[in-house]
Amino acid sequence: MKLRDIRKTMGEFRGSDAAKVAEELADLKKEQFNLRFQQATGQLEKWSRMRDVRRQIARTKTVLREKQPPKAKV
Repeated sequence: MKLRDIRKTMGEFRGSDAAKVAEELADLKKEQFNLRFQQATGQLEKWSRMRDVRRQIARTKTVLREKQPPKAKV
């Protein structure tokens, strides 16, 4: 992904609600599972897609973390 695309995607995530972002995270995790399965069976063609999905999962988790209310310090 190009930096311009990443920023656009992150902006869209930050503008949407947490439920939509969580749904996207679930979809990415399913895709990651499928890619791992393809890798194990020797059918994976685009190895770089695994890295892209892993990084997009991290970005999505970051946005979800930003949307959580701050925890009170005890």
